[in-house]
Amino acid sequence: MAGLDFDPIAEAARQWGARWSAVEEMHTVTSIMRAQQLLIARLDALLKPHDLTFSRYEALVLLTFSRGGQLPMGKMGERLQVHATSVSSLIQRLQASGFVTRVQHPDDGRTFLAGITAKGREVVERATADLTADKFGIGALGPAQLAEISADLRVLRQSAGDF
Repeated sequence: MAGLDFDPIAEAARQWGARWSAVEEMHTVTSIMRAQQLLIARLDALLKPHDLTFSRYEALVLLTFSRGGQLPMGKMGERLQVHATSVSSLIQRLQASGFVTRVQHPDDGRTFLAGITAKGREVVERATADLTADKFGIGALGPAQLAEISADLRVLRQSAGDF
């Protein structure tokens, strides 16, 4: 898809301002949402050769960070901040690729554990190398800009009760 010869978000803000208030807020939210779409597309494209999406990659990284390489699926949902149904879908896809196992918890028959496999650990390493080489798709930003954006978004996340 070819880029436009104008900024559609700036144009939307101009037109918005002729009708309504909160122009800067609308402009910022729309910019964040568009940036998120662009980043997910770029990261998913980088991860596709590894049979991953960014969501599946995040789940594997979470398992990599866990002490024993496995976590209850409910806890994964909490830490990834997604619904239990989404975790089940992620784990099914990762299991089909041979990146995780899904077993019943030995002490709680109602709980299932997802565990990363050796193949999953290998793919995390290769995928991470690709993501870091591409600077996670945000290499156009410098260290000060990255720190400022992260700090600003932290305030937004915290005020929304994210943590």
